[in-house]
Amino acid sequence: MIIKSAAPQRILLTGGRAPVALELARQLHTGGHTVYVAESVEYHLCRTSNAIAASFRLPPPRQQPEDYLEELARLLEELDIQLLLPTCEEIFYIAHGYEKLSRICRVLSPPLETLRRLHHKGDFIEQVYQAGLPAPETRLITDTAAWEQAQQSIVEWVQSVESFSDNSADDSSLRGNGVYDGPVVLKPAYSRFASRVLLPSFFQRLYRGGGQRKGSNSSLSAAVPASLSPAEPWIAQRYLTGESICTYSIVHQGVIVAHAAYRSQYRSSQAGASVHFEALDGAATLSWVQHFVETQADAQGTPFSGQISFDLIASDVDQQLYPIECNPRTTSGVHLFRPEDGLEMALLDPDQLIATQRIIQPQSCSRAMLTLPMLISGWRQGWSWQDWKRWFTAMRGTRDAVYHAQDRGPYIEQLRLVRAAWRLSRQQHITITEALTHDIEWNGQTIQS
Repeated sequence: MIIKSAAPQRILLTGGRAPVALELARQLHTGGHTVYVAESVEYHLCRTSNAIAASFRLPPPRQQPEDYLEELARLLEELDIQLLLPTCEEIFYIAHGYEKLSRICRVLSPPLETLRRLHHKGDFIEQVYQAGLPAPETRLITDTAAWEQAQQSIVEWVQSVESFSDNSADDSSLRGNGVYDGPVVLKPAYSRFASRVLLPSFFQRLYRGGGQRKGSNSSLSAAVPASLSPAEPWIAQRYLTGESICTYSIVHQGVIVAHAAYRSQYRSSQAGASVHFEALDGAATLSWVQHFVETQADAQGTPFSGQISFDLIASDVDQQLYPIECNPRTTSGVHLFRPEDGLEMALLDPDQLIATQRIIQPQSCSRAMLTLPMLISGWRQGWSWQDWKRWFTAMRGTRDAVYHAQDRGPYIEQLRLVRAAWRLSRQQHITITEALTHDIEWNGQTIQS
């Protein structure tokens, strides 16, 4: 069913480097809206898209937050923008300047403190518990003593696993009530794209054979992170087995107005970002998300409004949904919506959807992928022939989220974007993934203004 379009608006997107921003730009442009983009990098996908009326370069928000907000406010006024739509981690800096920016136009962002609690992987799990929902056991690690305690417990778990003939990291009989009573994942409390995540399989390789760490010449290491502190904590979280499900929702005044759930089968790495998206029946996840967001009023009692996404595990032990982490921003679920689904209504006229009690959802057969990362994910695998066959089938029957026959510029631009990130990674001695967010990521630090 085709959903009636919202009245034409002037919209400014940020985070134009991301495929999700390109997706939103195209859908909003198709709906008759004037779409601009503001970015802090030279090359980004939206820069060359014919869905964009104009592209503007801003200072990097992480390094120059005050200059970024000043330039952004100037753009909003000059372009007579009606909606500011953040898509990536620049949303944290925009939320910091929310009071000033919201006097100019509508800003689709919750308060910064709300975002912080959702972004912090440990605090998020605490909120899940407070909402009365089940969650994996999670413990905060803020110092060397806690890190070493975690390592000792993991060594004991590896030794117990080796006593089983199948040497399985997923044996449910090993599960107890504590975080260290079974397989554990270690990861920074503030992170993205599963960067620096240490999985049980890593610890099995590291500690196999009597629980001894490999020598210093090994590429495997569980040394104490140099930045580990109360300001930059890590978490230990029980590893759960089951189907990985991702969700993306748009919420207005505590009510979900758009929702997508999708399978996370192919990733950029073992625990990295999804690169292939297949819509699932969203009933169970919709109920879970609605329950959670109803508890997310801010300090003034204002219900949650904004975009919110979750990584969930449908446990193969008790079939319940367990949240792993939350991304309070745009995620790849937007690729599953087509223009006729009416996602723009959820963004631009949510009150009408609430009045008619409608929730925008993608069609059940909807699929999309990021072709280049999908190719890389296949190249890295040591699969069986059946696995390769399923991968080829998934590739063949899925729409690329970046390529569009009438808008080919972004497909070439992604190569420029990756090349620029590679150069930055060499300069800063970081990974390409880290380079892609080097100027926008937020890790809980105080934002100067």
